[in-house]
Amino acid sequence: MWQWYGAVVLVLVLVTATARNQTVEQKIRDDPDLSEFYSLLENSAVANSTLQFRQVTLFAPTNLAFQKYTGSKEDLILYHMTNLAKPLDKLESKVLSELEGNPPIWVTRVKGHHRDDIYVNNARVLQDRSNYVQTNHHNKQQVLHVIDQVLVPMRSANEDTPQIYNPDAFQFLNQSENLDFEDHRVRSFRQRVNQNNKGNVFLAEGKHTFFIPVDEGFKPTPRPEKIDQKVIDGHVVPNHVLFTDATPKDHDYETLAFTDNMRVTISFTTQTDGKKTSYYVKSNTKVGDPNHTEGVVLAEIVKANIPVRNGVVHLIHRPLMVVDTTVKQFLESTRIFDQEDGPLYRFYNKIRDEGGDFMQEITKMKDVTLFAPSNMAWAAANIDKLYNREKLRDILNLHLVRERLSIETIVEQNMNQIFQVPTAAERKKLYFNVINNGFNTTLTVEGGGVNATVLQPNIAATNGFVHIIDRVLGVPYTNVKEKLESDPMLNNTFHLGQQDNFNEELGDKTKRFTYFVPRDYAWKKAEIHFPSAHKKLFMKEYSYHVRQILERHLVVAERAFTMADLKQLANDTIVLPTVRDHLKLRIKESEKSYFVEWQGEWIHVFRPDVECTNGIIHVIDSVFLKESDVRVTSNPSVPLIAPHLTIVLSVAMLFSVKWLLL
Repeated sequence: MWQWYGAVVLVLVLVTATARNQTVEQKIRDDPDLSEFYSLLENSAVANSTLQFRQVTLFAPTNLAFQKYTGSKEDLILYHMTNLAKPLDKLESKVLSELEGNPPIWVTRVKGHHRDDIYVNNARVLQDRSNYVQTNHHNKQQVLHVIDQVLVPMRSANEDTPQIYNPDAFQFLNQSENLDFEDHRVRSFRQRVNQNNKGNVFLAEGKHTFFIPVDEGFKPTPRPEKIDQKVIDGHVVPNHVLFTDATPKDHDYETLAFTDNMRVTISFTTQTDGKKTSYYVKSNTKVGDPNHTEGVVLAEIVKANIPVRNGVVHLIHRPLMVVDTTVKQFLESTRIFDQEDGPLYRFYNKIRDEGGDFMQEITKMKDVTLFAPSNMAWAAANIDKLYNREKLRDILNLHLVRERLSIETIVEQNMNQIFQVPTAAERKKLYFNVINNGFNTTLTVEGGGVNATVLQPNIAATNGFVHIIDRVLGVPYTNVKEKLESDPMLNNTFHLGQQDNFNEELGDKTKRFTYFVPRDYAWKKAEIHFPSAHKKLFMKEYSYHVRQILERHLVVAERAFTMADLKQLANDTIVLPTVRDHLKLRIKESEKSYFVEWQGEWIHVFRPDVECTNGIIHVIDSVFLKESDVRVTSNPSVPLIAPHLTIVLSVAMLFSVKWLLL
């Protein structure tokens, strides 16, 4: 028995030792996940000779990488080999491949939490499976790294043209008809480069990133004339080789147009609709001049990551820096090449199909700002099943502001107060919140009870700006409790409601709430006018009084009431009986705002009609509070909602109420 066990152990030791002594070629052969790569390897005489007699570093794509690759495999293996053994810590920013002409493979290191990510061109090195170092039978050191994408060299378009293995960006431009990058053409941009004597920009030695717009992007006709020397410079990022997956998103890189008189940066961004991820580049002219408008120009990358001798080329669907379209034309152009893959195609389709004269209204406006939901935001909102055309138009209007608002303007206006602007929706405003986190600034916008984050700000148009947001405004997705919890303006009311589990009952999906919620400013006013009562309210032992006061602000009925509903119902006074006392309100409407009268005080409704999935919140500027509300008494437990809570109206109004509730 022990002899048998010892034999098994000996076999395992021998197998382990053999595995450790495998050459790189044997290591690849025995890995089933590298079988596609090994097939190319054994069919290449040059690659086999290199493996037998020379140093080498191999970048081996996985089988999954080959399944995603649809191009030619001819000579592909040689672009995955170098003639020096390079472990990961010895990889410089560029290594030369064994393909004829020795086109480079670019290496990028991206800072990570535990270790740096390493990319070769656009392929990520799978480090746990890499850094296999071994000598071959001729005592030549060799290294294997496993990667998640196939490395694709530049090739000639067909067999009849001379092979161009290692062009620089200028050769790429001048010989583009002979190179293989699908059906795209770049004649128009090449013509502008030559006319402006900017060929030296694309000839420059070193490592650079070049964005080249394709011919389809040079419409309308006046656009080519706008491609001047500064615009051409704005398509080049010097001293950085930026591949799409290896580059941090929304990180600004200075272009050649970043000078003493101008400030133009470039960054990458992506958009996912659940099925496909599209890559975009955006130029941001932070400081312009009379011929170069400030703002963002967004262009889709139609063919990415083309390696050249002095960097990398990305083909884009339109020129950067050039602001020559209206907001309407920008929306129309988001259907890239008539395909449904533009950044706002869902929003555009909804406007076109069901928006009535919404697009015509945008066209007539001299100054406009549009907060446009992303494709994913429209898909998540499920609008088609929830709203009729009239409601849809109201939702669209909520995204439209009749003035130019750049993000810089909004941030500046939000410095000392909450910035709010009226929208095209009747009596509805947008409210902004600026969140600073170190060097990063996030802007949120609320409309109709929905809080959205600005994903892509400052897309410039000749008549205004477009800001892409991550939710559809006016389509609620939180209940009353969740809205209180997430709204930075309502912190104090939410905090008080945590006492005695008052807030928990506001999440009830079976009820419809109308809640007059004091904003934080209102509680500060209450502290000034009723310091003693205010102090007690924020002490746990007075939770009974807190509940009593919050209940006074709450209405529960068969439906929730907008301010317009309540104004229509209240010819004189609305009496809302609560658990403890009656809340008597009068309502008046000014040109731009609503006011409610309580105890002789007219209180401004700061934000009316904040819609939630189970009710409506009206944010008010004062608390329904009296000095006598807080007394030292017993503390009985009282349910949040009494079964008899209703709206009591005069007999003369019953018919109108019945009609409204239908």
